[in-house]
Amino acid sequence: MSTLKVGAIRGVSASSDAITVANDGTATANLTNRQNKNLVINGAMQVAQRNTSSVSSGYHTVDRWSNSYAADANITFTQHALTSSDSGPYEDGFRFSNHAQNGDTGAGVVQSLNFQQPIEAQNIATSGWDYTSNSSFITLSFWAKSSVGQTFNMSVMTIDGTVKNFPFDVTLSANTWTKVTKTIPGDSSLQIDNDNGEGFRININVFTGTDRTANTVTNDTWQNWSSSARFRDNTSTWFTTNGATFEYTGVQLEVGSIATDFEHRSFAQELALCQRYYQTIGVGFIAAARGASSSQLLYSYTPPVNMRSSPSISTTNDGFNGTFGVRSYRDGSGTSDSTSTPTTNSTYFQEINPTIHLVQGGFSVTDDRSANIFVNGGAITLTAEL
Repeated sequence: MSTLKVGAIRGVSASSDAITVANDGTATANLTNRQNKNLVINGAMQVAQRNTSSVSSGYHTVDRWSNSYAADANITFTQHALTSSDSGPYEDGFRFSNHAQNGDTGAGVVQSLNFQQPIEAQNIATSGWDYTSNSSFITLSFWAKSSVGQTFNMSVMTIDGTVKNFPFDVTLSANTWTKVTKTIPGDSSLQIDNDNGEGFRININVFTGTDRTANTVTNDTWQNWSSSARFRDNTSTWFTTNGATFEYTGVQLEVGSIATDFEHRSFAQELALCQRYYQTIGVGFIAAARGASSSQLLYSYTPPVNMRSSPSISTTNDGFNGTFGVRSYRDGSGTSDSTSTPTTNSTYFQEINPTIHLVQGGFSVTDDRSANIFVNGGAITLTAEL
C-alpha cells in the first residue's frame, strides 16, 4: 500500500489551500458547509418581531439590529422584501434586507446613521478564534447596496477591558449589490470575557458627522476606541441626497480567513435565537395569579426560549385588540381591568431557568386570594438586548 504525502491541497484555479496538512498528520480544511459557524443572529433579516417599518432609532424593526442615528436625522427603516431584480443576494437565497431611506438634505457635524449588532462575549470567546493572536482570523461578509455610489466607513469592536476598534472602508457603486468581505486578525491587546455581556460589535456605518470622525484614524488595524474618532472623515453625499437608500443582508461573521457560503437557518431557528433578546406576551395569554399588597396580582410566564438576562418590561398597543390591557377574573368578585405596565422581580431570575415572574398593578385585590388574568389587548414586551 502506498502513501501520498502532501502539505496542502488546492483547487486548480484557487488562490488558497482547501486543505493544509501539518507534519504531525493533523489537517485543517476550509469547509463551506459547517454548521453553527455564523456568529451573527438574523443575518438574513428574516425576523422582525417588533415591526416591519419605523422612523425611530434603536431596536424597532429587524431583530438584533439596532438602527442608530443621532441629531435631527429623518430616516425611515424597513424590513425590505427582495425580488429577483436584486441580483446577487436573491440568487444566494436572501429574501429580505435591512433598509434605510434618507429624508434629509443636509449632513450636520452631529448627525449619523449606523446599523449595529452587539454579540455576547461568550459566543466570541468560545468560537475557536484566538483573538489575541495576529495569525488567527475572523471574517465578516455581507451584501450591501446604496443608491449613491461612494465609500462608506465600517468597523468591528471589542467591548471588554480597553475598548478596541477595527475600522475599514467599503466602496459601493450606485444601485449595485456588492458582496463585501473583510478578514480581521486578532491582536494581543484584545479582551473578550466569557460571559453574557456584550463582547463584540459590528458597525455598518452609513454616515457619521465630524464631531466623531478624524483622519488620524488608521484603517485595517486595531486601535483604542475614541468617541471623537470612530471612523475617518466620511463622505456626506448619501446624507445630503434626499431619498437616498442603503440596505444590506446576508451578514456572516465566522472564524477563519475565508468567507464561506452563508449559513442559511430556518425561520424557526432564527426566531428562537432572536427570542433570547426579545419576546412578547400577546393577546389571549392566560395565567393563574395571586393577590398581593392590596393592588397587585403576581403571576409567572415561561417563555419558549431562556432570555439572556432578567428582561425589562414594557407594553405595546401593536397587535390584536388595540390598547394594552389585562383583565382579572376573581371568584365571587367579577372582573376588573388594568392598563398598568407590569414589572418583574429580577431577584428570582436565573439564566438557566426560563421563568419570568411578573407583577401586575392597577387592581383592588385581597392578599393571597387567587385570580386568573387574561391579556385582552396589545402585548407585554420583554427585552434583554445587549
